Amino acid sequence: MNFNSRLFDRIRIGPSEAEAVEESDAPRCDHAGCARLGEFRAPQGRGREGKFFLFCMEHVKAYNATYNYFAGMDDAALAAYAKQEEIGHRPTWKLGVNSKAARMAQRGRVAGGGEADVQDGFNIFGSRRTQEAANPEPRVGVVARKALEALNLDITADSAAIKARYKELVKRFHPDANGGDRSREGTLQEILKAYQQLKSVGMV
Repeated sequence: MNFNSRLFDRIRIGPSEAEAVEESDAPRCDHAGCARLGEFRAPQGRGREGKFFLFCMEHVKAYNATYNYFAGMDDAALAAYAKQEEIGHRPTWKLGVNSKAARMAQRGRVAGGGEADVQDGFNIFGSRRTQEAANPEPRVGVVARKALEALNLDITADSAAIKARYKELVKRFHPDANGGDRSREGTLQEILKAYQQLKSVGMV
């Protein structure tokens, strides 16, 4: 073996572990008295979210084994935390109360959904309100509307009109009223179904 070879000049021996810790600029373990590198993050706890301790492997294991985010919280505080957890701890408002509603209220809107304080030179909004007050259109769902169409009624039909039309159509299409002819039985089933739907939504 030739010890004068240029290959020996290229060999470098790394520092020991202790020397590496001393010479490194990396943060030290936050555990008191530990000189090892703090390579592992551990949360600092409730109220200090986003902040971490830096520990070595040995001390981060010990810290995690005893870590309790809810330490010091009583039953009332735990219940409040659980309630906030349902909404992800995000701010919420009561129905109809939010920043937009507040801004609109400041601009002159009346609480409870009143009209805005705007200039209506052509009386567009006034005429619409007058027309709606004179001819209030009942609110009828899609299912109820189709059921009324099956009974040949419009959306203004009241309970008495629905019952009268139902009785009339049942008498007309029932097999007993047609000498036992069951050719209209499909129509009769549609009438019965439509009446039950109107009954289920409280229109009868």
